[in-house]
Amino acid sequence: MPASLFAMLAALLYLGATGLHLVHIFQRRQHITRPVAITGALALFCHAVVVIQSVGGDSGGLSLGFYKISALMFLAINLVCVLLMVRRPLQNLLVILFPLSAMSVLVSTFAPETAAITTELPGGLLLHIGSSILAYAMLTLAAAQAALVAALDYQLRHRHTRGIVQILPPLQLMEQMLFELLLAGVILLTIAIVSGFIFIDDIFAQSLVHKTALTIVAWLLFTLLLWGHYKLGWRSQTAVRLTLAGFAALMLAFFGSKLVLELLLHRG
Repeated sequence: MPASLFAMLAALLYLGATGLHLVHIFQRRQHITRPVAITGALALFCHAVVVIQSVGGDSGGLSLGFYKISALMFLAINLVCVLLMVRRPLQNLLVILFPLSAMSVLVSTFAPETAAITTELPGGLLLHIGSSILAYAMLTLAAAQAALVAALDYQLRHRHTRGIVQILPPLQLMEQMLFELLLAGVILLTIAIVSGFIFIDDIFAQSLVHKTALTIVAWLLFTLLLWGHYKLGWRSQTAVRLTLAGFAALMLAFFGSKLVLELLLHRG
């Protein structure tokens, strides 16, 4: 079956799982139901097939162009979220992730190639790429969690007792999950940065300097937030602002640099 059919099927399954999950949320069901789990699992399987066919190069390399990488990124994000759901109630994030994943598989499949396929990937560079993808996945989940924390905090401050307040876990648990995601993300991002300095010949080359600088800015913001939380007790609004600021810098570092290089300057 061609990748285009898997992509369309994955998108439909993701949207179907989102609809089912929304219905169950409004019915105040606290856990993932079997229909949502089955539909989501099928969507993830089709998504994985799309990634293998669109990101994997014919010669055994990787196609990591601007459009193609989105499917790989969201597959990693979804898999990390599913694994973490074993310990933490992160299922509400799926309402955000699944529709974006549906878009990513369609874009990855039907958009044109913008970068040359990389065929030679030494172990050190694979470590850098792998840790970068996992760090982006973890910190994307942290940003989505921060958005939910902001919404819940706003409702509680205005003494609203209906709607999202009844759906989400207590604010203290939401904040705890946020900082757990941030800590794991910062550890992975640290590995990505260090491995980049070690295994990339010139990490401050003209084509990489903006990506490197913005990634370091994001790392500093996340690290500052973690230090402020554990040393000074920073919570709620401060945590949300710094998390979203760090995430914005990180996304600009990755997707912004690829946008300029591949789509504007046509340099893969």
